[in-house]
Amino acid sequence: MTEYGTISGLPATANGQMPLEPPLADYTVAIPGISPPFQPTTRMVRLNCDATCSVLFGQNPSANTTNGRMATNQTEFRGVPEGMGFKVSVVANV
Repeated sequence: MTEYGTISGLPATANGQMPLEPPLADYTVAIPGISPPFQPTTRMVRLNCDATCSVLFGQNPSANTTNGRMATNQTEFRGVPEGMGFKVSVVANV
């Protein structure tokens, strides 16, 4: 998982948004497991799963298989509230 605090600016002739490098933090979360609290200025996270799993965000999350499912090798960006001490919880899901 990678944490970002800013969306980069693009020239007026370009379309799209992407996080501004370098990231605030970059680490692996075990399955099952829970991340450390996000950095105080994190506003988005990038998730990339090497196994099918479910994820849940919150201040004290506990993911289960009814939460948002991600497929093996899926990558997603998710927005999170800044400065709330959010974490992500991950659990295996088939």
